[in-house]
Amino acid sequence: MELGRPNLDEFAATLLELARDNPDILVLTSDSRGSGKLQPFAEQLPDQLIEVGIAEQNLVGIAAGLAAAGKIVFGVSPACFLTARALEQIKNDVGYSDQKVKLVGISAGVSYGALGSTHHSLHDLAALRAINNIDIVVPADNFETREAVRAAVTHPRPLYLRFGKKPMPHLHRPGTPFAIGKAITLAQGSDVTFVAAGEAVAPAVEASELLRAEGVSCGVISMHTVKPLDVETLLNAARRSRALITVEEHSVYGGLGEACASVLLQHGLIRPFCIVGIPDEYTVTGSQMEIFVHYGISGEGLAQRARQLLEVELIQ
Repeated sequence: MELGRPNLDEFAATLLELARDNPDILVLTSDSRGSGKLQPFAEQLPDQLIEVGIAEQNLVGIAAGLAAAGKIVFGVSPACFLTARALEQIKNDVGYSDQKVKLVGISAGVSYGALGSTHHSLHDLAALRAINNIDIVVPADNFETREAVRAAVTHPRPLYLRFGKKPMPHLHRPGTPFAIGKAITLAQGSDVTFVAAGEAVAPAVEASELLRAEGVSCGVISMHTVKPLDVETLLNAARRSRALITVEEHSVYGGLGEACASVLLQHGLIRPFCIVGIPDEYTVTGSQMEIFVHYGISGEGLAQRARQLLEVELIQ
């Protein structure tokens, strides 16, 4: 697969492009303009960037106030700190107060790698899914990132955007439609379907290619919007496939996998099903890719999960 740039770079470039034509677009950062790739934005549009320092709670409160005054506000901060330190402000100042802030969690999941568990954001989807009135988007590649940022400007509700750090492959065909709340089916399969979000979509695509070479009919869905979940696309995949596997760069508790499992059970669709993510343990130390491989979030790791799941289905 051809590599593009990191989604975070695509986010920053798209936001700068939009903000040049719209002075109401403001960016707040918590000493994170460098890690957020926002230095060009700060240099070219200094009056549209506000630096609050390492004060995530203040960032969210100020962002909510500016949104209440009619501004289009993107609050950018490392995901691990934004959704933990400022959770009360996100719940009350943004969600409860219905301020259309666009919260941007950068270096999400295990992007910080060897910095360890203090810097991993394996809780953010679970925490924010439980808060009313906040939508959650986790783009898989540069295309989804670009379209998500454009859609965020006019999105009618509070929004959380989640980005990692590594260069991402191009996964979509030209002309692919994008809408918040509507998943993208990259491939259809009658044997097994991977439902993935964010940087976990690429290894799901790799696994599907390995399995197709073995004669397995394999589907892949980019479930870029974790909330609200695209129930229709998920149910159609479950009806079409013998088995489903969800893949996420997040704890196996409270994220994409459990959201999908809840939908399937409530609609009476019982299929061989597996949640692949980070288990409930002290996360191993290493680079993002080393952590992915260790926990089976890789092409071969996911292909093996699919083989095992299909063997169980055949036995039953």
